Amino acid sequence: MTLTQDAAAFRRPPAVPGHQASLIVHGRDRTGIVAAVSTVLSSHGANIVSLDQYSDPDGGFFQRTVFSLDHLAAVLPQIEHDLNERLATGFELDFALRDLAIPKRMAVFASKADHCLLELLWRHRRGELPVSISMVISNHPDTAAEVRSFGIPFFHVPSAGPDKSAAEAEHLKLLAGNVDFVVLARYMQILSGGFIRQLGVPIINIHHSFLPAFIGAGPYAKAKERGVKLIGATAHYVTEDLDEGPIIEQDVVRVSHAHTVADLQRHGADVERAVLARAVLWHSEDRVIRDGNHTIVFA
Repeated sequence: MTLTQDAAAFRRPPAVPGHQASLIVHGRDRTGIVAAVSTVLSSHGANIVSLDQYSDPDGGFFQRTVFSLDHLAAVLPQIEHDLNERLATGFELDFALRDLAIPKRMAVFASKADHCLLELLWRHRRGELPVSISMVISNHPDTAAEVRSFGIPFFHVPSAGPDKSAAEAEHLKLLAGNVDFVVLARYMQILSGGFIRQLGVPIINIHHSFLPAFIGAGPYAKAKERGVKLIGATAHYVTEDLDEGPIIEQDVVRVSHAHTVADLQRHGADVERAVLARAVLWHSEDRVIRDGNHTIVFA
């Protein structure tokens, strides 16, 4: 995606005008699914604002629908009941229905590097990310003043040494019941499988390359040594397999032999900010459907 395309993605009309809901449907493809969805929604007087649908070669069906309806909050439980009757029972499909007037609650984990963190806070303040930011948690206090200047609660939770259990217990205490998803904005700590399972909400990470290249410390120095001509970034969901989760978004920038390690870091930071911001935007607008270890993204 070019910089012009990236800017356009954030200039589109707000995703949360009043009385709108999103409906995500996925499962095995078969005749009549789109008609069934439309029938249920039209029976309640709903107006379909947008509909994106994809059927993969293996027989998977994926659909994102946004519809509008007056007095949505009052009618939504009945719509959910009717969808369950038609989709879950009739077609054995999974679906998720959400009132877009209620933004998802997001927490951000960060370390010393602040470029991705501040990008998210800045876009949120400009109204470009339809989320509520519950808190920022960091294993370093360096960004506390900047985060609080945005009116966001900041919590310093040290995490040093091989045993992260005390820090993760504190994280869970802060997050429990307060977030719908978590973003790792260059959080330089590995989350344990136990923490991921107990937290029980999606976690989005930004990685400084096309996975799995240049894993570990000093990635840009390694890239310079290899004489790379492209550097990039990958935003993905976190799983217990390190940096192997479903990919949401990727991008690259061209570099040359003349670029120093500092140049690569600067260009890499630009790509990381843009890729993570797009991934968070698309997740917050229910544009990403996970299917095993890959994703369908209706961007």
